[in-house]
Amino acid sequence: MESGKRILIADDDPDIIDLLESYFTRAGFRVTAKVNGKDALQAAEAEKFDLVLLDVMMPYIDGYHVASEISSRLGSDAPKIIIMTSRDVASEKGIALLSGATDAVQKPFSLDELDAKVKAALE
Repeated sequence: MESGKRILIADDDPDIIDLLESYFTRAGFRVTAKVNGKDALQAAEAEKFDLVLLDVMMPYIDGYHVASEISSRLGSDAPKIIIMTSRDVASEKGIALLSGATDAVQKPFSLDELDAKVKAALE
């Protein structure tokens, strides 16, 4: 399906990492996972990703700052970013978009909903 596309998943919850890593690997993506904002930012600068799935509340650097840094540092080469938040996505989506994200999804999310957002972002 998405053979060769690269996704960076950044979340401090190991269960979310395991779920998303397994799901998107089976869907044909090449997946890298990080458990904090600092490592996610370093990975995004060091490697070329097509998409970043980024939790908001992470150690060291929160997801909004990571998104903003990725967008400003990589410019037109920046990957698409989808923010994942347990906060109310209706009030958080504006912040997500201002930080450079393409979209936002509220936790807990269904894999079908996230998959649709990933496909839309990559089109």
